[in-house]
Amino acid sequence: MNKRRKFTAKFKSKLALKSLREQLPTHEIAKRYQIHPSQVTEWKKALLGNASSVSEKASAKQDETNQ
Repeated sequence: MNKRRKFTAKFKSKLALKSLREQLPTHEIAKRYQIHPSQVTEWKKALLGNASSVSEKASAKQDETNQ
């Protein structure tokens, strides 16, 4: 019986960024790290979807320090 592998957020973001930068095609990234190409695509979508929340948090911190 196969166990599910768990990946850290750092690992996921690393591969998503590689895919976004187009350093390697998605299928090459997936092959190198032995994961399915659709998984890389999902992590890339998640990274892009959450990018605005990172900016919002940074803006909120900056507003707090300026007060």
